[in-house]
Amino acid sequence: MKGLAIGLLVLFLAGVFGAISIYNSLIKLNENVAGKWSQIDNQLQRRSDLIPNLVNTVKGYAAHEQTAIDTVTEARTKLAGAAGPEAKSAAYNELSGAISRLLVVVENYPDLKADKAFTGLMDELSGTENRIAAARRDYNDSVQMFNTKIRTFPSRIFADMLAFTAKEYFKAEESAAALPQVSF
Repeated sequence: MKGLAIGLLVLFLAGVFGAISIYNSLIKLNENVAGKWSQIDNQLQRRSDLIPNLVNTVKGYAAHEQTAIDTVTEARTKLAGAAGPEAKSAAYNELSGAISRLLVVVENYPDLKADKAFTGLMDELSGTENRIAAARRDYNDSVQMFNTKIRTFPSRIFADMLAFTAKEYFKAEESAAALPQVSF
């Protein structure tokens, strides 16, 4: 009888420590996803901060191209107001398209393409696009790990009890991930 009690106690303690381990791993993965999302937000904000300077530089040379300039400004506003991966992905794609159209307009202004402020902004924008791509990849990797964890046994039991739900991936069109090419 004493051996059975010890065996049950050991089994109980193993279950408790296993549950604690699973809970802690779920919390760590959840926080990792949140941290990676924060990095995407940081880079999107950096990109958003560059846009007014780019728009103002283009305005100086191409004042009559107001439609393209307004489209970029509106798309930037939508990105600033978007919440969550799905909405941010859509706003990101819209802003990328607007910037692409603006850069097509820029092709008609050789003096603008030669402007040091413009080329500097384009270099910064290109670097930011690369950072966004890396942050998006890292975020999606952490989402994959988290979503796998909450869907596999025995973690699924605890995830359901503790209301952990699957995270959304940051989806961007392939064409939106690349900075539009402009030849100078």
